[in-house]
Amino acid sequence: MDVSGSDAVFRVFLRMQIHTGMEEEFERTWYEVGKAVTDHPANLGQWLARSQEEEGVYYIVSDWVDEPRFREFEHSEGHLAHRTKLHPFRSGGSMTTMRVVYAMSGAGAAG
Repeated sequence: MDVSGSDAVFRVFLRMQIHTGMEEEFERTWYEVGKAVTDHPANLGQWLARSQEEEGVYYIVSDWVDEPRFREFEHSEGHLAHRTKLHPFRSGGSMTTMRVVYAMSGAGAAG
């Protein structure tokens, strides 16, 4: 499916380095505060993944209907509260944004 037009998904990709020994607590806290993101009407979903290659590294992906609505959330009080709860676990990280150009479902997703 070509989603490069007006229906393009705006994707946020975070890489987070978590302090050694705090990984399990980080995972629980991320899950507990996740509704601050997914309850926003412009959020399409989010995922937390733990690296299999780098100790203490996590990737967070969140999809949004468009960039302006994501930026609105990013500057909101709700996002500030969400970030405040996760910040103590973080020793470093980065963020990048992108637009999904094509989306293809694999055969295993069919059922």
